[in-house]
This record gives sequence, structure tokens and C-alpha cells, in this order.
Amino acid sequence: MSMTEANRNETESTRRTIYIIVGVVSLLLIAGLIYLITRPTPAGRGTGEERLEGAGVLREGTPEFQQAMQNIRMDDPEATEARRALGDIVMDLRTTVRNFSGRTVNGLEIYAAVLDMQKKPVKSRTIIWIPGHAPDLENNKTTNVHVGIEGFKESDDRASLQMRITAIRLQ
Repeated sequence: MSMTEANRNETESTRRTIYIIVGVVSLLLIAGLIYLITRPTPAGRGTGEERLEGAGVLREGTPEFQQAMQNIRMDDPEATEARRALGDIVMDLRTTVRNFSGRTVNGLEIYAAVLDMQKKPVKSRTIIWIPGHAPDLENNKTTNVHVGIEGFKESDDRASLQMRITAIRLQ
């Protein structure tokens, strides 16, 4: 075997090693990307169970909350669903909130759920609406609220929707 044949064999071996290393690294990167895309995460990348904080927050179950909610209305929720390329189903629940309280609302905590036939939540999510999403909700005004819930399977029993205000902050 001549010197050129030895160099050629060594060059081919080096190239083959580089191709194998690049292929393995590429596969690991693709696998990591697929993992990040397919793992269930709430829309908004938060915990999915956000809480309205701050002074003046009225929570569900208190007399002050009940009194404030007499003048704040929420329409019946509607939903659209879409299939993602990942195989799961994403649902967008939406409603309109109407403020007739005489005060400006600057924070809403909204619970949204898709219920099965026994009225048990299949999947749910709590969001904060107004701060960072839209301007404050002034008296005699409305705002449209959207809540995305993802990770449904075709086999999930999605019979009805529920959206309700669980906390409110008034100015």
C-alpha cells in the first residue's frame, strides 16, 4: 500500500467519523426540540393556575365579591377547537365580560374549563385578564376574554364549557 492510499483511507475514516458525530448531535437536537414542543404546557407559559394579587382583590365566596358581581356580567362561553400537527387538540374558550358596576375593573381572575357529561372538568385553566392583556375595563364597557386550553385527545369527552370570574380588582 502506497502513501497516497494510506492518506486516502485515513481521510475517508476521518470524514466518516465527522459525519457520524454530526448525525448524532443533529438527532439529539431534533429529539430535544420534539420533546419541548410535545410536552404539555399551559398557554402563556405560566403555571396555568395564576392568581390575581394586590390590594383590593375581591375573591369568590366573599360578600364583597358577590355584591360586585351583581353588576358584572359574563356571557355564555363559546369555543373553537383546532388540531395541531403534534396530534393533540387545542380549544379556545371565549366570552364577553360586561361592567355595569360604576367602577373601573383593573383585574379579573377567570377560571375556564371543558366539562364532560358528568360536569367534571376534563381540563381547566385559570388566567389573569386585564393587566398586560387589555386596557382597564371601565364602567359600561365590555371586553372579550379568550382562554386557550391545550392537550386534549380525540377520545376526551368534551360535553360543555364553563367560565367564571373567581376574583376581581376594582379601582
